[in-house]
Amino acid sequence: MVDIATFGTFAVAAVASLFMAWAIGAGSSGSTPFAPAVGANAISVMRAGFLVGLLGFAGAVLQGANVSEAVGTELIAGDVTLSSVAATLALLIAAGLVAIGIFTGYPIATAFTVTGAVIGTGLAMGGDPAWAKYTEIATLWVLTPFVGGSIAYAVARALRAEVIAEESLIIVLAAIVGAIVANIEFAILGSSAGGGASIAQASSTSLPGPAVAGTALATLAIAALWAVAIGVDLRNGTERGERHFLLILGGLVAFSAGGSQVGLAIGPLIPLSGDLDLPLLAMLVGGGFGLLIGSWTGAPRMIKAISQDYSSLGPRRSIAALIPSFIIAQAAVFYGIPVSFNEIIVSAIIGSGYAAAGAGGGVSARKMGVTVLAWVGSLAGAVTVSFIGYTAVAALVL
Repeated sequence: MVDIATFGTFAVAAVASLFMAWAIGAGSSGSTPFAPAVGANAISVMRAGFLVGLLGFAGAVLQGANVSEAVGTELIAGDVTLSSVAATLALLIAAGLVAIGIFTGYPIATAFTVTGAVIGTGLAMGGDPAWAKYTEIATLWVLTPFVGGSIAYAVARALRAEVIAEESLIIVLAAIVGAIVANIEFAILGSSAGGGASIAQASSTSLPGPAVAGTALATLAIAALWAVAIGVDLRNGTERGERHFLLILGGLVAFSAGGSQVGLAIGPLIPLSGDLDLPLLAMLVGGGFGLLIGSWTGAPRMIKAISQDYSSLGPRRSIAALIPSFIIAQAAVFYGIPVSFNEIIVSAIIGSGYAAAGAGGGVSARKMGVTVLAWVGSLAGAVTVSFIGYTAVAALVL
């Protein structure tokens, strides 16, 4: 039997988590995936907000477990776990900072604020820094703009160079994306004991020979199907085919965003869920619902800001921006690392923008500078405010 006090404190933390999920859906996971497509006039702002909500919900349920567990249990070392008060405070502080970014038009990185808030409250509770996990997170955060920007630049340059026919290069890119999709893990494909499995792994069970060979064969087959499908579409018009491929990429990034970002909302609640015997799937569904509502109600404002303020992208540059975004996002989901989709998309937009003719390809240097300062400030501010806030609350209440 759960006592009323435990249930009440968890309920307060759950409300804070839902608010955080709404803020994420209205901000990073809802605004960034389709921003390049909107900038390329491949889809309207409102339609993008509607689709990203549905895809984000699906990603949260099917891929959200890894990052959720990392945020909830791996950011603080020692014997300390977040209490209901600490989880509520961390979520409220992080959500408040993200909300400021939404209503001012600057994309404050949700991953920075949530990670900082959890670390700050955990340290205030007497926990030790989890240096190994911090190293993993910092490595991804630092490498993201260089890797994402470089890949986006290379793809955009290749599409403009015309050394290879544009249609042929798009088909090759489609095959690469198809191979990646074949090997990302989905919770529903795995066994209850072994976790998730990829489409290629699930398909290999019906093929003769070693599992590795079957997975490789399934990957090649799926990549070929993607290439053929895009190739057929391109025959009906290059621009039409590019826009369809761009929308597919936006959908994949939106799905990946849900898988990563939901953990930022529900992760702090995981240490508390054991008291209520609440399964992780139920928490993922609740967090995904919060992302969905946030995307439908608040994302259009940020989609417009990112797509128009940062760069006016065409279909080719948008494709170049979304491919590395999808790759980095799935790597983060696989390794259980909270990642900023604002950082991923903005870095990719800059990379593809510099491949265009003219200085900077239409990218606003001032806007980029302010954004980077907002990211750094949100991380440092979240750690500081959360540490001080929990210390003060603990002295007054606990």
